[in-house]
Amino acid sequence: MRRAGPPGPRGREGWDRALLEQPPPVEEVAIAARSPRRFEPVLGPALVRAAEGRAAELRERLGPRRVWNVNSTAVGGGVAEMLPSLLGYARWLGIDARWLVIGGEPAFFGVTKRLHHALHGSSGDGRPLGAAEREVYEAVQRHNAPQLLERVRPGDVVILHDPQTAGLAPALAEAGAVVAWRCHIGHDAVNGEVESGWSFLEPYLAEVPAYVFSRRAYVPRQLDAGRAAVIAPSIDPFSAKNEELAEETVRAILVQVGLIAGTPRAEGVSFPGADGAERSVRRPAAIVREGPPPEWGTPLVVQVSRWDPLKDPLGVIAGFRALIEQGRAGDAELVLAGPDVSSVSDDPEGQAVLEAAVSAWRALSPPLRRRIHLAQLPTDDLAENASMVNALQRHASVVVQKSLNEGFGLTVTEAMWKARPVLASAVGGIRDQIEDGVSGVLVADPSDTAAYAAALAELVGEPARAAAIGERARERVREQYLGLRHLGQYADLLERLGLW
Repeated sequence: MRRAGPPGPRGREGWDRALLEQPPPVEEVAIAARSPRRFEPVLGPALVRAAEGRAAELRERLGPRRVWNVNSTAVGGGVAEMLPSLLGYARWLGIDARWLVIGGEPAFFGVTKRLHHALHGSSGDGRPLGAAEREVYEAVQRHNAPQLLERVRPGDVVILHDPQTAGLAPALAEAGAVVAWRCHIGHDAVNGEVESGWSFLEPYLAEVPAYVFSRRAYVPRQLDAGRAAVIAPSIDPFSAKNEELAEETVRAILVQVGLIAGTPRAEGVSFPGADGAERSVRRPAAIVREGPPPEWGTPLVVQVSRWDPLKDPLGVIAGFRALIEQGRAGDAELVLAGPDVSSVSDDPEGQAVLEAAVSAWRALSPPLRRRIHLAQLPTDDLAENASMVNALQRHASVVVQKSLNEGFGLTVTEAMWKARPVLASAVGGIRDQIEDGVSGVLVADPSDTAAYAAALAELVGEPARAAAIGERARERVREQYLGLRHLGQYADLLERLGLW
């Protein structure tokens, strides 16, 4: 499948059906079992033993049923981040948990990206969500459904993730599967875009017995609120992205990637992971910069996100520019990092957003350009990419997440776990994650560049306060946002589905 953007519309009618491509086949992602006992030093043995007991009860009740998770990509985004860990722990506990990735093509992902924006209250590229878009959407579901049904048996549980998979619910339910739909995005307010998005999805979801949202406010009027559960996402503190790294390892990784000055090693950087497996970082990032990389002692302001307009990379650049021009940036430099845009197949906007960020960077004066670095991190090896992000977040003086909207900010949780002070927009699930002024700093209006720059200046200029915020942030994640809690809530969900 070519990695092009979505085809253009025929006037305002929508997508040109003739330009649709044959989607790739459904693929199963291999999941390795992970022992939850590694949580004992973090959460204590009592909580781990309680989780094991709960899992034993669930395993007995499930019997031969399998629990399938279905999404649209194995690379990039929060769902692909969470599933390997959550399902790995479930498998160790004896639950037959599996992961399938559906096939899609550019026009389909253009429609689902439009839905993504609509559910966030945004118009995205402004295309309609009408009959032509529905035809594209359902054509890809017809391609995927028979392949899923070759694997899913009657009585199996299927958890569908996000708008890309919602259209599969009727076929799976008709075949005897027990279906739940997990929506990782949403918007607290209701506007015409939100209504349009939910009206598009409602026909596929009306009969689904259970829904999962990250916040209660995201449950739309089109769905039965009585069937909705609220489960906040989580991180795995022992994954390659979040495991502890020695300072010398952090430095070696960032030199290897090209984000810190130094000489990369010809053989790459190798080190043991938390699970005993050898980690390796060899590939450099593709970096847009003017001049040399930052020195090790240079304070870094970092945002790590997909190249998505709702992550507001242009606003991140504008705010840092204001900080420098006000003389309040000190020696700090900005690193705006995201995945290699060619690797994320379900996000057709990535290339355009990256190009817009590069254009904004090029418009700056040379002294400003020398302090701002735009990095595409390679994703050929997911563990390698995760180690790069881990090192970059750990080295950051301040991590920012200047989202215009956010269902839930996993990158916020990741940085908080690493005891980094986080400056983020007070939108969506981020407001649940951060206690303003205590475990992070929130900017009330994400479009207020001056307020963002002022808050950033305080964190950059007051390292002792920033460090204290970072320590409280780590404790908040330990208490609320680790995967063992998440697994228990999914067990509650399975019980609600009335399987026994």
